[in-house]
Amino acid sequence: MESARDLLVSLARRYAFSDVGALAPDVVERADEIEAVCEFGQRLLSLDAEDFAAEARAVPPDLRRRARACTMPQTPREQPRGALESLRPAYALLLEVIAIRWHRRELSPMVAALHIASEYLPLLAFEPVLGNAGDPARWPAGLAAPGSRFGVIGERECDHTKAEQSAANRTLRVAGEPGEGWRAYFDRQHSQVAGALATCVATCRTPCSAMDWIEPAPREHLSVRARVALTFADTPLVRLRHAAPVGHGFGVPSPEEVLDAWERSRTILAKNEIGNAATVDDGFPLAGLPSLFSAIATAPTAPSTLLEDISAHLVRLLRA
Repeated sequence: MESARDLLVSLARRYAFSDVGALAPDVVERADEIEAVCEFGQRLLSLDAEDFAAEARAVPPDLRRRARACTMPQTPREQPRGALESLRPAYALLLEVIAIRWHRRELSPMVAALHIASEYLPLLAFEPVLGNAGDPARWPAGLAAPGSRFGVIGERECDHTKAEQSAANRTLRVAGEPGEGWRAYFDRQHSQVAGALATCVATCRTPCSAMDWIEPAPREHLSVRARVALTFADTPLVRLRHAAPVGHGFGVPSPEEVLDAWERSRTILAKNEIGNAATVDDGFPLAGLPSLFSAIATAPTAPSTLLEDISAHLVRLLRA
């Protein structure tokens, strides 16, 4: 029995939450709490975290509070605002997930996490000027000021794609919709709004008044950070998703292919002082990735210890 318990401890330390949860009832009496903690950890590791923090009553409050900071509110008026207040906790979790997947050689879900990070990276850049992480309930009035083409569907002089125009139009009114519409917007359109905002401030060929609410000096710095965010989304590293089962193909990249793609991506990014942060050797498996996110956010963004702390809590439960 003790050897089986030791095996579960080893699995917990490797973040194998799903396996521990499945095996615990055969090894430990009254395994309900362990199973609940494992489900909580697995949802975080899988980045499947819509409402888990409310359900996981067996998990210590501090862990639930930290997890809730990484989630999107499920209704327009839900408090606290979680990842709409700040994306930095979510990006810290993404970095921790990426590192764990790398060490476990689970490269397909690692590439999927990188893709998620790339989609919302422009909002990380906008957070310092918005005062939030792109909360549709708190968009600045200047986005829809006279002369703005933001969210105007069919506007031919706007550089946004049709999908981005539709998403931008929706984001200006979704805070008045019921919960179902709010959740559907986040499932399908919020990441497109992130890209649309970056286009407005960084690459638009016919600028309108949509960004006039930002003073010239911070707008110029934001433009560089948003441009780097758009560039990251088109790097060889993020494009690996299309060669993995989570994309459109059937191959899974090897560790060597991931490192090679990242080295080529670092070269592409290092065209200005913000992108050059990707060349820093900061000890991360993809060296420079936390430094790049920190430069885009204009704030330290290091891997979290949330999953590590869940693992440690699980080990204590198994040894009790």
